[in-house]
Amino acid sequence: MTTPLIQADQLRLAQASAEPPQVFDCRFRLGQPEAGLQLWREAHIPGSQHLDLDRHLADLSRSGGRHPLPDEDSFRSTLQQLGVRPERPIVVLDDMGGQLAAARAWWMLSQWAGHPNVTLLDGGLAAWQAIEGEWQTGDDVAPEPSDWQPQFSSAGLIAMAEVAASDALKVDARAGERFRGEQEPMDPRAGHIPGAVNRPCAENLNGEGRFKSVAELDEELPRADEAIAYCGSGVTACHNILAYRIAGRPLPRLYVGSWSEWSSDPTRPAETDVSSP
Repeated sequence: MTTPLIQADQLRLAQASAEPPQVFDCRFRLGQPEAGLQLWREAHIPGSQHLDLDRHLADLSRSGGRHPLPDEDSFRSTLQQLGVRPERPIVVLDDMGGQLAAARAWWMLSQWAGHPNVTLLDGGLAAWQAIEGEWQTGDDVAPEPSDWQPQFSSAGLIAMAEVAASDALKVDARAGERFRGEQEPMDPRAGHIPGAVNRPCAENLNGEGRFKSVAELDEELPRADEAIAYCGSGVTACHNILAYRIAGRPLPRLYVGSWSEWSSDPTRPAETDVSSP
């Protein structure tokens, strides 16, 4: 099994090669829609492009939670405009160790659109800074568009009605206080989907902001014959899916609507009992 991670020194070598990867900087700040792009303009890995959670990795005009997927035609057009080609490797990154939009980008590109070679920069931009990698400022020239026709797969997705009817283990990536219903800063109701277990995505990382080892993740990640990953809006759930991939375990299906959709439907039950299986 090839790892879905790339280390900063490996990326630097790849950037200096005759065929460098396409690098997507996915920095994002909740509630500050222009912040990620501005951070990218101020300093980014040379040659990287900004891939925005709200503009590229979601379609906020659609129903189904706070970060619904764009439709296939729209995402295909986005990838073509960005010059994505299946023969060119892709590296995604952010400045939070892959906890936010970079993991979502990894899932959308590799698991949904079917790009054959997508890796995430382990440790994010902090790791790049630690090796004293070069930086670039300002906007780049627009890439040459591609004609790639990705073959989208819905096999890794699951809708709310299916989640409600499924016996699969629901794995919630939110912080413990939100899972337990002690606080809910964004969504209509507090709590979690009945029967779910909590695996905060931050627990996939070590003290240096890098993913834990294969053995550690394999030991810690919840086990089940079938699992469903969710979070607040289908973003950090992808971090848990990535952790399952690193551990060599079968991937959970992604419930994109997640708690933001579930809690908006008054007919769906909410649970705060953390003793549930």
